[in-house]
Amino acid sequence: MNLYASFCVAQVSVLTSCSHWFFIFDFMKDNKVSTAVVLKEVVDDSHNFKALPKPSGAYPYRLQLEAVVGDKVTALRDKMSFHMLGDTGSPRFSAFQAIVAQVLNEQSNREVYAADTPAFLYHLGDIVYNHGEAEGYPQQFLEPYERYEAPIFAIAGNHDGDINPASRTPYDSLQAFMDVFCGTARRAIHFGGDSQRKSMIQPNVYWTLEAPLLRIIGLYPNVLKHGAIDKEQRAWFIEELRHAYANREQQVIMLCIHHAPYSADTNHGSSEKMISFLEDAFLESGVLPDIVFSGHVHNYQRFTRTYVNGQRVPYIVAGAGGYVDLHQVASLAERRVRALKVSDGSIELNAFCEDRYGFLKITLERTATGFVIDGGYYVLHADAEKAKNSRATLFERFTVPIHRTSPI
Repeated sequence: MNLYASFCVAQVSVLTSCSHWFFIFDFMKDNKVSTAVVLKEVVDDSHNFKALPKPSGAYPYRLQLEAVVGDKVTALRDKMSFHMLGDTGSPRFSAFQAIVAQVLNEQSNREVYAADTPAFLYHLGDIVYNHGEAEGYPQQFLEPYERYEAPIFAIAGNHDGDINPASRTPYDSLQAFMDVFCGTARRAIHFGGDSQRKSMIQPNVYWTLEAPLLRIIGLYPNVLKHGAIDKEQRAWFIEELRHAYANREQQVIMLCIHHAPYSADTNHGSSEKMISFLEDAFLESGVLPDIVFSGHVHNYQRFTRTYVNGQRVPYIVAGAGGYVDLHQVASLAERRVRALKVSDGSIELNAFCEDRYGFLKITLERTATGFVIDGGYYVLHADAEKAKNSRATLFERFTVPIHRTSPI
């Protein structure tokens, strides 16, 4: 069959706040790049690849949202919202780690599952720095998000899976992450201190969340700076893409992967390894996701990847969740990077925010012809700590109409 032939083109439209218009002016004035970049010098760290933990659930590692929220899921069949962000941990003091969490805590409410109330938080990885140790979870995750009333799901980041060579107590890669997010039942976290949050019941470190309107496929690219995925996870991913395609009339297909495939920053740049992995998997399965989310890079970026069949897939980076250092987007004069070459189709940087902490609120709604994704990226004011102000303002809003069927 022709690659992606059965998918209709998803068009992306953007609504901006007044502050975003000023941002566009700065974008042009500062002479920033308008596409993805890669680092000219990349260190080979493949020797750091860590063995994955044993799954806590059964293959094919799918979790129904209903198994966590019960019959409240019925309120989410035609419209639902959720939060998304990454890189919230920080071993060094970051005032914005707590401020971002405070804003999200205030927006969550597990008792009122309304269409505009976030039904859950999906974390894009790097929850605990620098080595994913259990002792880091109380301060870096459990305490800041103690008052988040809705469930919190997650994929692991490279720091979550790393191992501290100086640790006095030996531990396995992702051991603490599995205890917090991949329990066989919801129970108290034994290293959680006074936290009342119970462990989540995700079936594996790579897994799929199934909800009435969406299917989120979550990948784990291990601890390498630019990622690596083994053959077993690759085979699972291809089958999940095919399964998602078979259910495309009922659900939006989202992909979450910690390492950003496309980026314009000067710290990580794009991951050519992850791009190659994804493109090969898309080609073999014959399926493209509707949208892709990542963390790893500590800023906000929104790209549009146009494929040869005309389908436009948004690739969004949302890794400014609280880590003390933010990452800058490359200027045209930056010598450490080069433009990423895309042989089939194109990649375009549509928007970015490199100097504010923030998070995504995603809303999905069923339409007569399919679905619409409404995304809002919200930022905190730079003086939020000094002003004792935890309000977040809209940086930009983007919409992605997804057509599955003919109009009624």
